Amino acid sequence: MKDNFSKQAGEYARYRPHYPPELFEFIIAHVTTLEVAWDCATGNGQSALQLARHFDKVFATDISQEQLDAATASEQVVYTRQPAEQTNFPDNYFDLITVSQALHWFNFDSFYSEVNRTGKPGSWLAVWMYSLLRITPEVDEIIERFHYQILGEYWDQERGYVNSNYTTIPFPFAEIATPTFEMKFHWSLEELEGYLTTWSALQKFIGANNFNPVAGIIDELRPHWKSSEMNIVFPLYLRMGKIEK
Repeated sequence: MKDNFSKQAGEYARYRPHYPPELFEFIIAHVTTLEVAWDCATGNGQSALQLARHFDKVFATDISQEQLDAATASEQVVYTRQPAEQTNFPDNYFDLITVSQALHWFNFDSFYSEVNRTGKPGSWLAVWMYSLLRITPEVDEIIERFHYQILGEYWDQERGYVNSNYTTIPFPFAEIATPTFEMKFHWSLEELEGYLTTWSALQKFIGANNFNPVAGIIDELRPHWKSSEMNIVFPLYLRMGKIEK
């Protein structure tokens, strides 16, 4: 599992979009026992906190101590630094295992082995990701050029799984059909700038070129930013399957 987000943990906690309640409502509706959940690669804990509204206990893991340090504390959430592929959790322990916007960084075989070991018979694995944001055609064109051309060579190859909406990731579980969700926000241009600074490829670009290209992109966007806040939409894709033993 790769760690591409420790450097920008503070920005990640502040600017990364939050997942819609409808996503968790859909997932929870399929889980029969709401005792213990594992939020793997929890980052700043935003999914773990949502799960804590439903489960007696949530264990949230990440390999980045910086991310865990930026997470919000909760009596029902236990944060620990552990890799996705090898944990100290007991066998047959979890009712639900979740991964948000991180599965593409994992060693699939090793992680799935850990899922099968730690999940109860009949428990669930739910993984999701969001694709490139949509605003207006003019703004989208600039952001797409930034993503695919300016930063293109600096994305890890695993980013390809995100670009295909996770459809190319192996998923050896009893999968169910899921709807496409949307994350909707009203963002200022400054909030968009903050979000762009969390991109893992940007950190690599800065390291290789000794300058941050985001300011130039924001200058390009400014004439197309027609109000103090604009509507932002992230399409969100969920894969969910039962752990059968």
